[in-house]
Amino acid sequence: MAEDTLGFIPFERFEIGQVQEFGAYEVTKEEVIEFASKYDPQFFHLDEEAAKQSLFGGLCASGWHTCAMTMAMMVEHLDRTGRSLGSPGIDSLKWLKPVYPGEVLSVRMEVLELTPSKSRPIGFVKNRVTVSKQDGVPVMEFISNGIFPRTEG
Repeated sequence: MAEDTLGFIPFERFEIGQVQEFGAYEVTKEEVIEFASKYDPQFFHLDEEAAKQSLFGGLCASGWHTCAMTMAMMVEHLDRTGRSLGSPGIDSLKWLKPVYPGEVLSVRMEVLELTPSKSRPIGFVKNRVTVSKQDGVPVMEFISNGIFPRTEG
């Protein structure tokens, strides 16, 4: 399966230890509240005053919202650099720190494993994905599993 007009990244382009850094997603109060009102309606994601009394000390984004913002950055990056064929899922998702309105998130992906399929012209790329805020402090980490077309073998 060769690269085509959709711009898929060939599996062979990856190397263990390869790092990609990208993204600059500004978290807004409005988006935090909008996401939470639909998908995670807990008071510390919805009510600025009540959130001051929470463990987080203020209004913060849902962890699921942080995942969604990360996915938006990943897709934007893939649209510029080349696409995957999808993913069978993620491993060991960890929310390390709360994410507050006004913070700017970015992504660092490091290739951990490369596994060619034995029966299909695809390969699996396992990445450690670290999401950090503007001061470099990590707020979320997970292991992603991407599927990419093989051009060889």
